[in-house]
Amino acid sequence: MATHYYTVTWDQLHRDARALAWRLMPLRPLAGIVAVTRGGLIPAAIIARELDVRLIESVSIVTYDEENMGEPKVTKPPVAAGDGEGFLIVDDLVDTGTTARVVRGLLPKAHFACVYAKPLGKDLVDSFVTEVSQDTWILFPWDTEPQFSVPLAKRPPAA
Repeated sequence: MATHYYTVTWDQLHRDARALAWRLMPLRPLAGIVAVTRGGLIPAAIIARELDVRLIESVSIVTYDEENMGEPKVTKPPVAAGDGEGFLIVDDLVDTGTTARVVRGLLPKAHFACVYAKPLGKDLVDSFVTEVSQDTWILFPWDTEPQFSVPLAKRPPAA
């Protein structure tokens, strides 16, 4: 299966997180937000501002690095969220659902929201803004850096 890339800029992420916050307005008032680290930290901060939520908790689950997929491991459980009642879980992306299943198990009564969703994981979350294909790799702004690109006319011909 070919991989497609979708580059998300800081501006786009901010717009998409605000759009998600708009969809989540009916949930107010919220007891707090649980950010899924690391990807959910920035969207959670934006959403917390937009929804006027001051209590932000985190949960850290390690499932993969840039190279390998592994078994999910909770490295920091959410402390203040109980069973999730009244809480909003925020992540940047639901992909295969591996992380989402673990978070759902920890906080079964929370509302789960992601900015981006792929088909294999989207049914595990309650809200999302943008769906991308399963074979799309999202390049988030914290994973990329702007750099000079050689103009097409000055590049060597493709082989």
